[in-house]
Amino acid sequence: MHLRNIDRQMVSSPSVDESQEVMIPVLAELRLLSSARLDSHLLLTVVLAGDQRLLERFRCDELVPLGSRIRVKLALERSAPEELRECLVHALHSAGVPKLMTPELITTLCDHAQGNLRALMNLAGELLALAAQREIPQLDEKLFFEAFAASAPAQTKTAARRR
Repeated sequence: MHLRNIDRQMVSSPSVDESQEVMIPVLAELRLLSSARLDSHLLLTVVLAGDQRLLERFRCDELVPLGSRIRVKLALERSAPEELRECLVHALHSAGVPKLMTPELITTLCDHAQGNLRALMNLAGELLALAAQREIPQLDEKLFFEAFAASAPAQTKTAARRR
């Protein structure tokens, strides 16, 4: 396919999660794939998502050309427990089950998520699956401690080994 034919086609916008793990040659190739006629015509828009290490990687010599072409950089900080609570309450309301979780459980989940929305939703999802399996109509702290108390020592040992 010739580049002039690409001009007329709609090109998708892929996203790459955990981009800090992508090898440097692959990231460098994105710069070449994303434009035709140098930088005057964009062929591809790519959304890169990653942690702080991604921003650091764009400072290395091989990735400076790509880093300089990134138009928007948004560094998200940890969410406050209240922000997480609002998000979880909104999700429960949107699902039509505002009373599915007790207020105490919501507070516990938000504290254990440590500012990470994905972790919050994963914890809540695991509890929801367990509650569905047991046919429990309302999720509470007791279920939380039953679900995660057994896995806490194993997680602590795994984290200690990684250090």
